[in-house]
Amino acid sequence: MEPVISLNQGASKWDIRQKVWDYIEAKNLANFPRPVHNRIPNFKGAQSACMHVSNLEAFHRTNEIKVDPDKPLEGARLAVLQAGKTLLVPTPRLRTGLLNKIVPPQGASRDDLHVCATSQGVKEYSVPIGLNDKVKVDLLVVGSVAVSEKGYRIGKGEGFSDMEYAMMVSTGAVRDAVVVTVVHDCQVMDIPENLTESHDLTVDYILTPTRVIKTDCKHPKPQGIIWAKLDAAMLEKIPILKKLRYMEQQAGRDVTLKGALVGAAVEETKRSPAREQEPTLKREDIEDGAPRQTAVTTVYLGRIPAGLRVSELKSALRECGATPLRLNWQGAQHRAFLDYCDRQAAEAALLALEGLSINGKSIQAELAKSQRSSRKPSHKHRQAQMTRAQTGAEARSVT
Repeated sequence: MEPVISLNQGASKWDIRQKVWDYIEAKNLANFPRPVHNRIPNFKGAQSACMHVSNLEAFHRTNEIKVDPDKPLEGARLAVLQAGKTLLVPTPRLRTGLLNKIVPPQGASRDDLHVCATSQGVKEYSVPIGLNDKVKVDLLVVGSVAVSEKGYRIGKGEGFSDMEYAMMVSTGAVRDAVVVTVVHDCQVMDIPENLTESHDLTVDYILTPTRVIKTDCKHPKPQGIIWAKLDAAMLEKIPILKKLRYMEQQAGRDVTLKGALVGAAVEETKRSPAREQEPTLKREDIEDGAPRQTAVTTVYLGRIPAGLRVSELKSALRECGATPLRLNWQGAQHRAFLDYCDRQAAEAALLALEGLSINGKSIQAELAKSQRSSRKPSHKHRQAQMTRAQTGAEARSVT
């Protein structure tokens, strides 16, 4: 079947997402919630597409199945519960853990199971699963914004499905699992292979209202957490990563974070890993025999498209490896300011931002005017500059 959505040469992930969202809205192919932008679309026919999952061989081979909490996957969650299998769902945004188990009430009726499969039921009947609990997942069902018949997948841009899979590999919950996605036929398109990176999750089966597509994907799935792609901000956002990092460091693995965190050693205490120190975003060096903090370096982003949300920009920055310590959003003026821990980190971010395009618009990225002078300010001047920058940033910071 020929894709109904054509892509321009050189299209980015964000261009593809926007095309899909716009098409689904224009053709009225979605149910509530609307609009579908920045969501996994709850497309019309999702229920019939989900019915295919129970016909897969992998479904019958496993007892524990992870299904994402997206609305269009409600039918897949119901199929798992009706088959008497263990339904696992990720903790919302991974704030308090990795997985929850859905435990229906004793003697649950068919109607009860329907409730348990809904987003509200997922909240009410969830039981947290600890990192040390023995879980073996051989089948995962994930949502997608776009997917190709070769198995390349694009989510909504927040990276949670990719991260969840990597974390499950890290804990031993996943080894060689089958990954399934459920989408509308229009979401199946020719995604360029070069958009799929080492941390991206690929899929083995695509379920649509009319088809079951076996992808025979050759691109390897993530083999664990790639710490060099994560920064301190991500560890702050997903605290469970700090526990996993501690566990992997104890196992002798390299857990060095990328440039936003200086000093990669994990400082968690052995007595209580759950209470480890938060990884610092500050960097210290020596000047005049005394330690000091290095002033942040700010990058200016211009030509930001009208209507772009700050969450979309954050996701785009994360995807290209340019996550800042702080993002100062001025969307009404089509610009933003990104603070990095030092000049070196800012220049690395500028390299990563080269050629960035969002919604078909090329983004302007350069050092902010105040950062362009090559003259090094005095120690006192730097301290005053830092105080002013921090005060201003707190006033306009978007977190």
